[in-house]
Amino acid sequence: MFQVNFSEQSMHELNQLDTRSQMLLVEVVSTLKHEQLENPNEELGRFHRNGKTYYRVRAGEFRIYFEQEGDALFAHYILHKNTLTDFIFRFKLPFTEEFMLEEEDSFWKYLESLRHKDAVEK
Repeated sequence: MFQVNFSEQSMHELNQLDTRSQMLLVEVVSTLKHEQLENPNEELGRFHRNGKTYYRVRAGEFRIYFEQEGDALFAHYILHKNTLTDFIFRFKLPFTEEFMLEEEDSFWKYLESLRHKDAVEK
């Protein structure tokens, strides 16, 4: 088992969940074994960005992005599956830390306003 440390973003996401969901997410990442990190599969992916090795593990409706630091794991992000930020991070598109920390609701509200605007014009 690994010791797991969480970034501010990942702690923020955890704190928004009920206790059972929190425990599931922490269990998924903390019970990973060295062998699993060496041989990723469908549930656990590995990729490189800016000279660092990141891992992505599926945990129910969430994706946890982390890196290994010795005998500890550092969870950088906990993202809901099928969201814009998950897509951007997974496909290594350029991003800023500010974007990852923003709430995605503003993006979807903007798209919704465009759709509403088109409906009104018709």
